[in-house]
Amino acid sequence: MVSSPHEAMHRIFQEYPGLFSGVSEVLGVDFGPLVGVTVLPTDLTEARPVERRVDTLLRVDTDTNGSYVLAIESQGKKDPAKSASWAYYLSFLHTKYRLPPVLLVVCQDRATAEWAARPVDIGPPRWAALTLRPLVAGPHNMPVITDTAEIRKDLALATLALITHGADRDPDAILKAMTTALRDTPEDIKSPIVDLISQGLGTLPAAALWRKLVAVDLSFYKSPISEEIRDEGRAQQAARMLFLVLERRGIYVTDEARERITGCDDVGLLEQWHGRAITAASAEEIFEDE
Repeated sequence: MVSSPHEAMHRIFQEYPGLFSGVSEVLGVDFGPLVGVTVLPTDLTEARPVERRVDTLLRVDTDTNGSYVLAIESQGKKDPAKSASWAYYLSFLHTKYRLPPVLLVVCQDRATAEWAARPVDIGPPRWAALTLRPLVAGPHNMPVITDTAEIRKDLALATLALITHGADRDPDAILKAMTTALRDTPEDIKSPIVDLISQGLGTLPAAALWRKLVAVDLSFYKSPISEEIRDEGRAQQAARMLFLVLERRGIYVTDEARERITGCDDVGLLEQWHGRAITAASAEEIFEDE
């Protein structure tokens, strides 16, 4: 199953195609100034064999180094089979587009990033027919940006850097700097950034802090995540009121009932249970007819 961080780490390049210019500069590889980027179909399936898809695929045009095809892969863990898949992708792209292919792998885990960055020789030990050399962006080489001015200079790069450092032990400074930088950013630019970060952090502990920081002033954020936070806040308040009624009436709440209440995000249903709790003889009675 494809995770939210997996999607965010490559989809950001679709949303901001020029981002690779900043990433390549951070990685120390000069591809030249970009003069154009085209999002290409990601389907690499041949006529008969097994379907193959790269995560994101871009055609990049430069002033000084011509054009190339950029394949971007999100990688969440080590996978020995990936080197063969990646080599296939690059060979296929070179054949299909007749342009030099480049593979960029984006990771949130340092060990995975360092694994992905190792060159892989393909062929007999005495004579490798091909050598796979991905560019890798991850917590081992992406900058930790905590200066709001630096974030504003390149929001896309700062967003990718934040996502790659999402699993860091103490991401507070990065997250707080981002919300500060976004406070004065136009809504149409801010909203996709907020959503990409939320998606990129997935279920990491940093995701909870990010949502709290976004929720500090929801008037700044009118993206889908802000609506989710509003709904969560209303649901949590409704659940607290329900527990308060049950407690005041001396009704014992089983673990199963407590889990059902706290796990409910439907405010209307929680309010219905609240009404029943006023007269119910047990916690289980509030769920009748459900």
